Amino acid sequence: MKNNEFSPSIQRALELVDASWLPAVQAGLAAVQAANPAYLAGLIDGEFLPTHGRLFAAFALPLAKVRHVLIGEGPYPREDSATGYCFMDGAVKELWSQEPQGGLSKKVNRATSLRNFMKMLLVADGRLTVENTTGPALAEIAALARQPGSGFIQTLPALQANLEGHGFLLLNASLVFRADVPPAKDAKAWMPFLREILGALLAHHGAAKTLPQLVLWGKIAEQLKQVEASHSFPHVLAEHPYNLSFIANRDMQAFFGPMHLLKHI
Repeated sequence: MKNNEFSPSIQRALELVDASWLPAVQAGLAAVQAANPAYLAGLIDGEFLPTHGRLFAAFALPLAKVRHVLIGEGPYPREDSATGYCFMDGAVKELWSQEPQGGLSKKVNRATSLRNFMKMLLVADGRLTVENTTGPALAEIAALARQPGSGFIQTLPALQANLEGHGFLLLNASLVFRADVPPAKDAKAWMPFLREILGALLAHHGAAKTLPQLVLWGKIAEQLKQVEASHSFPHVLAEHPYNLSFIANRDMQAFFGPMHLLKHI
């Protein structure tokens, strides 16, 4: 399918897609259409997140630069928060509280998954212990992080830049959130799309034996294992970060720890 065969809103969303991804994204949309001819039309006729043409924003990262594929459940259920990138809450700017005895910023604390992810990174870096991830321990780290020259990043956009610098394609199992549709149902509709995306990664990186690693967060993302192409990729699984147990997940600590994502890279 070509761009002009899609609705105007889909065409606008495709404008954010890097040229290296465009054939795969178009093929993915065609696969969704073939599997459920009414789905895309119903999506466009209703309301969904993300807005402002950000549906495929994650595909701004060129195909050749992808080294990891992080897959969550779906967009945040708030317009300001849903950015088209997995896990990047657009309502969050500052990571650290500006209060003298504060730890993480108020908006980070309200974004449960992001809060637990940051705590996991701090545990992995040896700055927190699993038994003590709140209160004075966090305040001490925040006080250090706020100091000029500390080396700590200060904002969520900087964290996203670090993730992308490490080659993370930040996707969700469902590319949309709709208040009246269960996320698992939308994720099922997008499975043919993700099959095409994995196929493109396999075709591009397979010959060089540099296949990206799949990082699957939560039961909905784990359904991607049903796609045959996914079996060719190395992968690591974890509970979704909105679970407190994510902070103590040793697989996640071992995987993300060496990247030092909270420091400037």
